[in-house]
Amino acid sequence: MYKHFLKPILFCFNPETAHNMIFSTLSFLRHVPFARSIMRALYKYKSPKMEKEVFGIKFPNPVGLAGGLDKNGEYYNDMANFGFGFVEIGSLTPLPQDGNPKPRCFRVPQDRAIINRFGINNKGVANAVEHLKKVRPEVIVAANISKNTSSINEDAARDYEKSFGLLYDFVDMFVVNVSCPNVVGLTSLQDISFLSDIVDRLLDLRMYYDTYRPILLKVSPDISREQLDDIIDYCLRSGIDGIVAGNTTRSREGLTIPQEKIDQIGHGGMSGAPVHKKNVELVRYIHQKSEGKLPIIGVGGIMSGADAKDMIDAGASLVEIYSGFIYEGPSLVKKIIKHLEHETV
Repeated sequence: MYKHFLKPILFCFNPETAHNMIFSTLSFLRHVPFARSIMRALYKYKSPKMEKEVFGIKFPNPVGLAGGLDKNGEYYNDMANFGFGFVEIGSLTPLPQDGNPKPRCFRVPQDRAIINRFGINNKGVANAVEHLKKVRPEVIVAANISKNTSSINEDAARDYEKSFGLLYDFVDMFVVNVSCPNVVGLTSLQDISFLSDIVDRLLDLRMYYDTYRPILLKVSPDISREQLDDIIDYCLRSGIDGIVAGNTTRSREGLTIPQEKIDQIGHGGMSGAPVHKKNVELVRYIHQKSEGKLPIIGVGGIMSGADAKDMIDAGASLVEIYSGFIYEGPSLVKKIIKHLEHETV
């Protein structure tokens, strides 16, 4: 129904409008009798074979929702109805921010790609905390945290500390986002001098809590191998629990549309099918370089069960989808789990 009815309607609107329409509908369905049960019956697939323990957390299945869809941490339970094993909320910043001017999101349907320059628009971490307090999560929640655009890099660690402290008692794990290409200066935080200051503070802060929350680092597929080697070495020494590989890319490699159309879209991070091969190789490199000691969440261009299997074969322990959910629809989660179940010996 999604691909032949809902998707053609949604794709008549710009991506941000369609996004708001979908989430408004999900809000409405919360009050419709049996709507939740129907969605779960249609999309949720329980497979004991696919349960997996990673970072000390038992995941009901290895398929998660990538950060950026539930930007404000308000729809994690709605996403759970579609069968996700975990949901990454955010990115969240200490203060609310509007992000970049519109239009700031573009589809490339011919290549099943999305290019965005949202600039981490969100309502701020306090709003997410209030919602998490009010609506108990029924799914594993990972909080993706970042700095405010207005904060200079030298003060970035304070932003991460603040969000980390406010969210700690309400989520299951953290993803430290230092790799979004749509915020000026953010990718510079992948330099070890900045990165170690941010992460060391979070690791120190974690020691004051009774409950252990895993901390993962989200890296860019555009990063140099030399820089990536430094990050892997730092992660192995510092106590970082794992890596999310990777983020969107500034590259336009893999697009088949004319160059003039690419130029019209302009800058922004690309996700979707064209980034899949690049991000699989990123996962493979991290897995081999770390000798399998760093658990990896593989994300980027997963549009089918076979794509998810590629990520896992490359060394990912878990996978996340975003663009695939938009292009293929909510049934993709079940299809991936069934494919992995069938392919797992």
